[in-house]
Amino acid sequence: MKNGKTTMTKAAAARIQSAEAKSNGGGVSKGSFASRAQSAAASTSLKNAPSKTGNPSGGNRGNNPPRK
Repeated sequence: MKNGKTTMTKAAAARIQSAEAKSNGGGVSKGSFASRAQSAAASTSLKNAPSKTGNPSGGNRGNNPPRK
């Protein structure tokens, strides 16, 4: 929890998407809450990822060293 907000996890986004797909005959609409939840889960998981460029980690990337 950061600034009073709970971050979206991949597991929570998957549950939301599954519930929407079940109620809509297997489909998830573009721009729906489920698709936005998936996007939020994907972006929050990258905030502490190691640098892929070889440069030092920067804003919103944490301080993990680059992978070799």
